[in-house]
Formats: sequence, structure tokens, C-alpha cells
Amino acid sequence: MLSFEDFDFKEYDSCTLCPKNCKVNRNRGEKGFCRETRELRLAWAGLHFGEEPPITGAGGSGTIFVTGCNLRCSFCQNYQISQEGMGRAVSLEEFVSLCFLLEKEGAENINIVTGSHAIPAIAIGLKEAKMRGLKIPVVWNSSAYETEEAVSLLSDCVDGWLPDLKTLNPQVSSQIFYAPDYPETATRAILKMAEISPLKIETEDEKKYPFGKLYSGVIVRHLALPSRMADSRAVLRWFAKNLRGRALISVMTQYTPVKRISGIKSYSLFENRMLSPEEDEDLKELLLKLKIDEGFYQELVASDDWLPDFNRVQTFSSELSKPLWHWKHE
Repeated sequence: MLSFEDFDFKEYDSCTLCPKNCKVNRNRGEKGFCRETRELRLAWAGLHFGEEPPITGAGGSGTIFVTGCNLRCSFCQNYQISQEGMGRAVSLEEFVSLCFLLEKEGAENINIVTGSHAIPAIAIGLKEAKMRGLKIPVVWNSSAYETEEAVSLLSDCVDGWLPDLKTLNPQVSSQIFYAPDYPETATRAILKMAEISPLKIETEDEKKYPFGKLYSGVIVRHLALPSRMADSRAVLRWFAKNLRGRALISVMTQYTPVKRISGIKSYSLFENRMLSPEEDEDLKELLLKLKIDEGFYQELVASDDWLPDFNRVQTFSSELSKPLWHWKHE
């Protein structure tokens, strides 16, 4: 029976896996910016029904939330796991079994969320699951704060990609995401993803999949921040110039004020409120002006009902999810 302990994970000896280049020895238990050692720690897994239609499909996305993160976004809705460390270590066998459990429960795909800092372990787990007969596609759901080399490590085990493109403004990325190099790093990573996985969405059953089902390709996500419409315009123009026809865009208007995370003082760069109807209209008009008509737009809803609480097994609302695994339960 294979174990993560059977693998050297040399990438962790002096960790430069992500652009932070912390150079700590995670194999010896040292922690860098992501606050994680070589252990693969997870927080929640289940069927999620709130992703883009080609990802959610008829059965829901088989979502696995990884503990830790290589960014420190000041408004992170998942701050309990990305910054406060909720989660527990899993074995290789447990990870593989979880993939098959999701498939058995009808998941359309395996959706790995915030795994950038744990790519070597996750890649081994996904390859092992596929070798044992996992049939559903794998999608990589990340901030895109990844090196091209790290993205390449996933090329033979990931089918589709759900990268964020948060901003192209270095001041914003430095103060809000703690990553001044985010714009250039994320755009390079996203272009690499598009190169690896050409867009392939098939409409095999129009009733179950009216928007088709993703088998390969990239859906670039952009969360519009209140009072930062100029940043959103820059992101959408970059997409139109570089990925039109090669990927899909997903514009999200769900910014919701969350707990102010201790020690972060960057809120002055944006207004900590929901998007206004006027900003919502500005985004829609820009999409029309840029002739971006292939993708998805999240309708503006003034509600925080969807915010997760990873202390609970029913982390998300029952309408949005069906839990199958939780970090508090062995």
C-alpha cells in the first residue's frame, strides 16, 4: 500500500515550489509563507453545486478543499482554512479513496481547491487515482499564483483549470494579496494552463448539461472588487487580447464583507461592501464593448448566505452542497 512517506518530495527540501521562494525545508517540518509542512492537509470534501455550469453539471463538482495558501487575501471567504489552518493531514490512500467516493456519489469531476503549495503530494494522489481507474476529469481551482514549472507538474493529471485572475495592479496585489509579483506570475501561469489544456466542452445531454460539460480547458475567474472597477477593466481587456476563443471568462460579483483578518491593514484600497448596481452595470457594459460573449456572469445578489463555515460539516448551505468528508471526522 503506497504512502506519501514513500516519496522524497525533493521540491520541499528548500521550497521554491511557489513564487514566494521561501527556501524552508518542509520535509523537516519547517513552514514558509503557506504555513504548511510536507503533509497534505484537507478541510472539506463533497458535492458542490455553486460552480460554473460546465463544472457543476448535473451531479455537482467533487470539491476537495486543501488547507493552507500561498496568498494572504485580506477578504478571503475561506480564511479559516487558508490562513487559520483548519484541516487535518490525510494519507495517500485516504486521498485516493476520497476521489473514488466523490465519483461514486455522482461528481462530475474532482475539483482541487487552493492546492498550489501542495502540488507534489496532490499530483501523486491524482495520478494514483487515475491509474486505479478514476474516470471523471480533474479540475484545478487556484489563485493562479503558481510558476509555470509548477503548472507543468500537473499537466498529466489535471484536465481543466479554474484560475483566478484577481488583478493586474501591483499595488493592489501587494497590499491586498501580499504578492507584488502576482500580475505577471498569474498571467504567465494562466497562459501555460491554456497551452496545456485546449478548450473542450461537449454537450452530450442538453437537458443535463445545457451549457455543456468541461473535459479540458481554462475558465478564468475574476472577482470584481467594490470601488476597483478600473482593475476589472484591465483584467477583462487582458483576457480579450490574450485568451479570446481559447478560454472562457467567469465574472463574479459575489464580493461579501467577511471577518477582518488580524494584522491586515489594506482595506483602505477598496470599500469593504458588496458591489453596487451601478458597478454591476458597468461590468456588463464592458463585456459588451469588448465583445466577450463566451463565458459566465454571476448575477448580483445582496446576500451572505453562501459564506462557508468550515467548523461545520454542512460547511456550505444545503442548497449549494452535499458534504461527504470533514476534517473533524476520522
